Amino acid sequence: MKVVSLFSGGKDSAFALWCAQMQGWEIQALITVIPKSPESWMFHYPAVEWTNLQSDTMGIPHVRVNSEGKKECELEDLKTSLEELMGNTEVDGLISGALCSEYQKSRLDYLCEDLGLKSFAPLWHKNQEQLVREELDAGFEIIITACNAMGLDAKWLGKKLDTSDLQRLIQLKDKYGLNVAFEGGEAETFVLWAPMFKRRLKIITATRNWRGDSGSLNIAEMAFE
Repeated sequence: MKVVSLFSGGKDSAFALWCAQMQGWEIQALITVIPKSPESWMFHYPAVEWTNLQSDTMGIPHVRVNSEGKKECELEDLKTSLEELMGNTEVDGLISGALCSEYQKSRLDYLCEDLGLKSFAPLWHKNQEQLVREELDAGFEIIITACNAMGLDAKWLGKKLDTSDLQRLIQLKDKYGLNVAFEGGEAETFVLWAPMFKRRLKIITATRNWRGDSGSLNIAEMAFE
């Protein structure tokens, strides 16, 4: 199976990619949509500009798609890029890290149907607590790049998740109804290390921007260890 992976640099798109590789599928390219708007309905925003380093360390071709991030229109930007990619490379399907969002998955399914591609979502409806535990057990080094929910304060920004953090997230779920895997947009993540990486990434310079009850980690410099 030859596939393209929709890749944001976050934990779930990276884990979905790894699952596909474990099936022996050939990853023809990573495709990253870079929305200008942080309010994108479909695509990850914080730290997405650093996905080129993740691509480099995996040795997988990388396609960057600039988009205004407007609702529905951003899918057309993705479609155009996929059509161009299919014109140059054999592609059977598209992989995504969709977990619970019917809005996201249904639109990716329709897009793939239009293009004659198969839509694969390896994580779809997986138990969120179990998913995060599997990601950590597999050795994924995951940092928090944005917080947008009650219970997640500025101290979480830049934090590298571990099993004790997972227990804390489970407590926050019970108290505030937070999605443990952040599927509701409660937080955004970025992967510094994963089993398919040849080199580990390290943040050199970053600042926390916090306003009211939400904030983001602005990464100014990142490099390979």
